[in-house]
Amino acid sequence: MTQQAMIQAMVWYKKEDWDKLMTIFSDAHLIPQPYEKWLELAEKAKANVESQGDQVIKVFIDPETFPQWCEKKGVEPNADARTTLAIEVVNMQNFSL
Repeated sequence: MTQQAMIQAMVWYKKEDWDKLMTIFSDAHLIPQPYEKWLELAEKAKANVESQGDQVIKVFIDPETFPQWCEKKGVEPNADARTTLAIEVVNMQNFSL
């Protein structure tokens, strides 16, 4: 029996937003620095997921709207919030494999 492919949300950052995002995130000290190092690790993680047959949807964190989203949800701007937002964004879309 073939396992159905899954869609996985991955938090992603644009290089031009990097510096501003690092001032917003309460856990920025846990994120690999600089951007190029993070990107290399993120691309490897994405490739690993895709090698398992799943599809990755990149969810870009916007430095303008993310703080507002966190405030509205009453959450700290950290990894849990970024993951929750990514899942919400993907769930709002109508993706089908």
